[in-house]
Amino acid sequence: MGAKRRRYTREFKLEALRLMQQPGVTATAVAEQLGINPETVYRWKKELQEDPTQSFPGHGNLKARDKEIEELRRENARLTAENTFLKKVSAYFAKDKK
Repeated sequence: MGAKRRRYTREFKLEALRLMQQPGVTATAVAEQLGINPETVYRWKKELQEDPTQSFPGHGNLKARDKEIEELRRENARLTAENTFLKKVSAYFAKDKK
């Protein structure tokens, strides 16, 4: 059985990135100090640069744009199912008239 995945709070991630911004401090040094992989620190930095307001939403929470996409996918699936049902019903009634 594999190791349990570690989760970090938004505050922890922001503090790690703040430490990395100090002069002469590298991502590798910060990662070693915190006991995490340097790639993780680089990934956090990239995520923060891409969207500072919605970065690190937390466990189980989606970013606003991801939440909207998920809602649209659900609505699309519902409408597709309704459309399929209506096609079957209309085909059934079309047969009855003949």
